Amino acid sequence: MHRNYSRNIPREWRDIAKVFVAMGDPHRQRILLTFEKGERLNVGQIADVSTLSRSAVSHHLKVMREAGVLGSEKIGKEVWFWVEAEALLDALASVSDYLRDRH
Repeated sequence: MHRNYSRNIPREWRDIAKVFVAMGDPHRQRILLTFEKGERLNVGQIADVSTLSRSAVSHHLKVMREAGVLGSEKIGKEVWFWVEAEALLDALASVSDYLRDRH
């Protein structure tokens, strides 16, 4: 057992913590599952299939974008979002590598 509980969290884990926090919310999980492979969606499209208001969807998209789970691009008046699969895979791989190396 490591007795130094106050030791610093590794930098790479601090980076992935945002991903896990973002994906810990069931609404954000549903939003992620809304995307088909390679698909780009805007707030209105997601809100149309969601039980959430447009402003709530926008909030969740912002959290996911800031965590690196979604990418976005503004085209005209619309912001289009897509899944950043590599960011999710990297976060899962970091945890998997830690477990594989230490256990």
